[in-house]
Amino acid sequence: MTGRLYGVGLGPGDPELVTVRTARLIGEADVIAYHAARHGRSIARSIALPYMREGQVEELLLYPLTTETTDHPGGYQGALDGFYADCAERLAAHLDAGRTVVVLAEGDPLFYGSYMHMHKRLAHRYPTEVVPGVTSVSAASAVLGRPLVERDEVLTVLPGTLPADVLAERLRGTDSAAVLKLGRTFEKVRDALAEAGRLDDAWYVERATMGAERVAPLKDVDPDGVPYFSLALLASPAERTFVPEPPSAAGRGEVAVVGLGPAGRPWLTPEAQEALAAATDIVGYGPYVDRVPPNPRQRRHRTDNRVEAERARHALELARDGARVAVVSSGDPGVFAMASAVLEAAGGFPEVPVRVVPGLTAAQAVASRVGAPLGHDYCVLSLSDLLKPWEVVADRLAAAARADLVLAIYNPASRSRTWQVAAARDLLLEHRAPDTPVVIGRDVGGPQESVTVTTLGDLDPAAVDMRCLLIVGSSTTRVTGSGAVYTPRRYP
Repeated sequence: MTGRLYGVGLGPGDPELVTVRTARLIGEADVIAYHAARHGRSIARSIALPYMREGQVEELLLYPLTTETTDHPGGYQGALDGFYADCAERLAAHLDAGRTVVVLAEGDPLFYGSYMHMHKRLAHRYPTEVVPGVTSVSAASAVLGRPLVERDEVLTVLPGTLPADVLAERLRGTDSAAVLKLGRTFEKVRDALAEAGRLDDAWYVERATMGAERVAPLKDVDPDGVPYFSLALLASPAERTFVPEPPSAAGRGEVAVVGLGPAGRPWLTPEAQEALAAATDIVGYGPYVDRVPPNPRQRRHRTDNRVEAERARHALELARDGARVAVVSSGDPGVFAMASAVLEAAGGFPEVPVRVVPGLTAAQAVASRVGAPLGHDYCVLSLSDLLKPWEVVADRLAAAARADLVLAIYNPASRSRTWQVAAARDLLLEHRAPDTPVVIGRDVGGPQESVTVTTLGDLDPAAVDMRCLLIVGSSTTRVTGSGAVYTPRRYP
């Protein structure tokens, strides 16, 4: 089997800007190949050195010339073509022997890189992969802290080896530009920038991200000593447009009443996630606030479960002063939760916008665990008599039972309310058969989830607590042989 060829980008110089994939491939390679000028020092090897290991074969691909003249019969290009052909055959020998060969390239392998000459000669003969790297252009923009392009602006990348008149023409007709390969071309590039009327805007970046990094206005740079690893940059014209300080926060706040669903993040809608992420303040019953991952940018206001009105006013006061408040509720905020309390209190805060972000309800979650018991008309009731008298609860239970509606019963019991489940069961048995299916869902979606299917006659009140939700079927609700519960959409 033949080996595999990799051309890997090392980025602009800082070894920490090598990608994770490139670092792994360097460490795994049998052969590391890299180009160097006649002096034999390879910048690529110095960048890759932290990721190399002992025992790897190194192939130094030493250029026969750079800018000097040659007596090669094919001239300068002929000398280079012969060099590349020889290098390709040296690497091919390793690939034929089944060795993995990694060719190092500063920046990106296919962006003015020497690797591409190996790629053109070997990629059609051997399995090959190119791993991109951070380019010198991106690095220069980053160290300057200036954008390259914004919106529909045009970026032009030019080699400094172009004729001066061509450079000037291209520089006149673009928004942003990067001119590479300065070195001996620096004065020509500077003159072209001046001819194009762009010299005052041009920056000089030398060895971006390396230890000898240098940044300066290009017009102030001495041409003597400008290295090959430098470039001229015309940043985006938009970099001179600074955004003014934001206006005062007062009057820009809002309240979003957010449904967290019945349990963790998988039950949270994207809209709810967005509202939570944008919030400056999280307000709610303590256990519900705790379900929102902490963010040090946000203030958290945990309160007791029995102070809904005070909690709503506090949220509106925060928003009036400019805060973006998320009032959190389990399930859906409009179902026995905070949306009603906030909207009721909002009458005293007409300047504060309020929006309700829906959530998956506990009734829907419990129903999904057993099938489709809510497949036909159903009624949602709370057994709590803290905010309404038990007589009203009983009348509504009886009315729903007489109407043969499936019932989703919230707040069936608590530590201080232990008798309502039995009272509700007895009342429903006056209108429903004892074999009517009943679903008890507890902590659905949470770590202590349990779902039980029983009947109205066998319903044990002791098995129900505040963390439960009951679904009581209608006369048409059925339990299949596999234990699924459903209510047909057709009514007899």
